[in-house]
Parts: sequence; C-alpha cells; structure tokens
Amino acid sequence: MRGPLFYSKILLFGEYGIIKDSKGLSIPYNFYKGALKIDTHKTVATHKSNENLKRFASYLQQLQTEKPHLVNFDMDALLKDIDNGLYFDSSIPQGYGVGSSGALVAAIYDKYAANKITVLENLTRDKLLQLKGIFAEMESFFHGKSSGLDPLNSYLSLPILINSQDNIEPAGIPSQTENSKGAVFLLDSGITGETAPMVHIFMENMKQEGFRNMLKDQFVKHTDACVEDFLQGDVNSLFGNIKQLSKVVLDNFKPMIPKQFHKLWKKGIETNAYYLKLCGSGGGGYMLGFTEDIDEARKALKDYKLEVVYNF
Repeated sequence: MRGPLFYSKILLFGEYGIIKDSKGLSIPYNFYKGALKIDTHKTVATHKSNENLKRFASYLQQLQTEKPHLVNFDMDALLKDIDNGLYFDSSIPQGYGVGSSGALVAAIYDKYAANKITVLENLTRDKLLQLKGIFAEMESFFHGKSSGLDPLNSYLSLPILINSQDNIEPAGIPSQTENSKGAVFLLDSGITGETAPMVHIFMENMKQEGFRNMLKDQFVKHTDACVEDFLQGDVNSLFGNIKQLSKVVLDNFKPMIPKQFHKLWKKGIETNAYYLKLCGSGGGGYMLGFTEDIDEARKALKDYKLEVVYNF
C-alpha cells in the first residue's frame, strides 16, 4: 500500500504574528513530500516512524473520545495498518520549519477520518475553519500547541491567506516569472530547531507590555504589509517592508535566530543583498531569504546552502 503524496509547506509571512492575529501567507512547497506506506518486514529504517504512529494513534483515540463532534477515525483500520508496519515515508526534514508533522497529519486524516471534508467539494470558509480546527487538535500531539495551518496547507495543496485566526481563504499568488532576479530562498542553518521551546520563549515575552506593543505596532504592521504587497505583486514596496520586518526580528527575536547567524542577518540589512526572516518557529532549521537579485545573494552567501522556492 502507498497513500497519496502530501507536500511540505512554507509560511512566507506570519510566523508568531498569526498567534496575535496578524495576516499570514502559506504556500505548498513540492520539493519535499511524504506518503503513508506499509513495510511488512518492519525494518529498522521504518521502525521509528511506526512507533511514532502507534503513540499518535492512542492520542487520536483519546481525542475522538473527548471531542466526538470534532472528528472520528476508523481506528480499527488505523491500528491494523500500524500492526502491519504502517509508516510515513517522508523526505521532509524534521525541525526545519517546513511542516513535517503537518504532512503526516494531513495523510492520516485523508486516509482514516470518517466523513472527511475533501478538497473537491466547495470549500466554504466554515469548512476551512472546521478543517483547521481538526488539524490543530491533531497536530498538538507534536507541538504542544498548533494553529492547524501546516496540515491544512499540506492537505489542500493550495496557497492559503490568513486574514485573522477565524478568517482564512485559498489565495491566488502571482505566478512565478522565469529568468527573473527576484527570489525567495531557503537558507540551511544546519541545525535542527525545536518548535515547543521557541513558542515557550515567545509566550514568556508576551507577558511584557513592551514586547506586546512591539508586536502590534511593528511586527504585525510590517507582516500585514508584506502579505498585501506580495499578493498584489508590488515588489518595490514588498522589499521595503521585508527589510523593516527583518530588522524587527533581529532586534526582538534574537533567541529564535541561531547565534552564528546574527552577523549574517545584519549584513543582509546593511548591504541590501538579501533580507532574512524566520521560517517557522526558528531556533534552527531553515531561514527564509528574500532578494531582488539572486546572483548577488548567492555571492554574498557563497558559504551556505540556498534553495530557491519562488521567483518573481
């Protein structure tokens, strides 16, 4: 058996801000993907994933007992498949901010949820929110707290615009232009990041009035402007806002940026060759880069691994 493929995602804008109702924009990233498979031989390679699914299944069992109106799964089929060697075969790096648990959640929902909402039906806002709510509960098993957006993105394989926590819609993003110099890229920090500790630091900071004000007056303001600019294809305004956002993150989210990248981050802002921002919760994994000239950015970052994810 092999299930359908579910892709990784990239939250272009909105990390941390969406907890406080900023806008957000998330796009599928087809370079990484995962699918449910069964390995009847239960080899060493698939054992860890199979054990994880066992724990996840008991969590889902508990979830549907506590919240029967939210979601129900065909637990018999799921447990039987796990016994037969079910695992998630994935190329999505874990702890890199590109949605490894999101793709797994989407795959499990797709295969085992009863009365599932499908991509083919008319996706009203209510249905999107219902899906997001189900996915948030499912994914909390991995992160402690989840917005449900990663699995939603992976499940629908569509760009999603987050207007606020209870207002989301599929988004049309400007089509990519060939041979253009402008690009969004991933920069590999070479370190795995853990979501839960980063979210904890953020929540602790939120207890300070100064931090809350900065979030509202600067971080959310520039994030919202970036989303608007990106969707409208206003590249000039976009880079002005990304530069501001990059500065705000460097000044206020230092723990989320691996130490050895503080200088590199600052250099981008000073030279305008590229601007860096967090990809997911930070602390390691990928950082997102934006540049108006990818050749210049490659030169400036020649010692690092870049992957272009979008051209404009």
